[in-house]
Amino acid sequence: MALTVTGMSHHSSPVELRERVAMTDDHLPAALQDIRRRLPESGAVILNTCNRMEVYVHVHVPSEDILSAVRELISKWHQLPEADFAPHLYEYRDEAAIAHLFRVASSLDSMVVGEDQILGQVHHAFSIAQAEGAPDKVLLAAFQRAFKVAKEIRTKSNIGAGKVSVASVAVDLAVSIFMDLADKTVMIIGSGDTGETALKNLIEKGVGRVIVVNRTVARASDLADRYDGEAVALKDLDQHLHRADIIVSSTAAKEPILRADDFQRALKLRDREPIFAIDIAVPRDIDEHVNELDNVYLYNIDDLQKVADENMAARHAEVAACMEIVKRQASRFTSWHKGLQAEPTIVSMAQEFNAIRERELAKTLGALPDLTEKQRKEVEYLTKRIVNTLLQRPMTQIKREVTQEDPHRVLLLVKRLFGLKEES
Repeated sequence: MALTVTGMSHHSSPVELRERVAMTDDHLPAALQDIRRRLPESGAVILNTCNRMEVYVHVHVPSEDILSAVRELISKWHQLPEADFAPHLYEYRDEAAIAHLFRVASSLDSMVVGEDQILGQVHHAFSIAQAEGAPDKVLLAAFQRAFKVAKEIRTKSNIGAGKVSVASVAVDLAVSIFMDLADKTVMIIGSGDTGETALKNLIEKGVGRVIVVNRTVARASDLADRYDGEAVALKDLDQHLHRADIIVSSTAAKEPILRADDFQRALKLRDREPIFAIDIAVPRDIDEHVNELDNVYLYNIDDLQKVADENMAARHAEVAACMEIVKRQASRFTSWHKGLQAEPTIVSMAQEFNAIRERELAKTLGALPDLTEKQRKEVEYLTKRIVNTLLQRPMTQIKREVTQEDPHRVLLLVKRLFGLKEES
């Protein structure tokens, strides 16, 4: 038996190539069936995200052609010559493959270490494969174990603690100041991508109202309409500043558009209710002296990036401990996987021993015709107990030996010792 993974990710390939090998959910069922036709008696799962494409395969009869077969299928699916993508592939086998799966599911291999989106994506890929009946017993166990490993890592480490993007850090700070955002108003000044991302995150956190400010009202309306908000022209900003509990500013202005006296007027109109201001513009939109005012909490992009970097450093500090969990669990799974190779031999042993038991039992019962039905059953039960007791220790030892030695050599010796068939 062999478990392999063939794939590419942001670690090994440029985004242009990942775009060319991307697969939609609609394409996955046919691709999974392609694998099973190309590699009979195999199990398969395909994981496809914006940052990776991976093909997991388990075959019961090991072959050196597994990895080349997967490369041929990738070429067929995307009409790409192997030479265009093969240098960017990574290929792992057996324990290395299972350790890779555990790292991926646990977000240890992600672009942003500790992000929680990847686990849902692995679940989704596994569900599609299950719907097609594509995973076999080993891949079912492998992915179920991967989900448990991811949970263990989340529980026993701080790998997911702290936000690591500027927008998400800003939202976390806003929540820490206001606690409940349902009755708060967010004002977006400018139309930068980070500002819109922060807006999306704030809406997800339940912020109540949205005001979008731009030099051109039409552009402000475009963004405001998407979030049921209100559009305001930049020239009218001073008339609306007091309405904002949270401000996210990202214009292309050459000098500050908001100064301390602007906030002083706004605070007076709002009875000194606090304002949380996020200045992610470079050059800055909000004069640094605003930070000297009471009840105004101003953060610029350097402040937010510092928090994000500290959070990322804290996550990376957790990686070594998480890798130990992966290593331990991968070794445990590999031992179980190797032990499966003993099952056919163990079944043959049990069948051989029980065939002998049944023949000898029939002779004995034939020679004792005066036994009652109850006595006959007691004799039969006795023979079963003897056989089961005799088999218990060698079966346990065989399972242990195949995880520590060459399984084929061990099983061949067992077959010869007990007179079992020696075919592979």
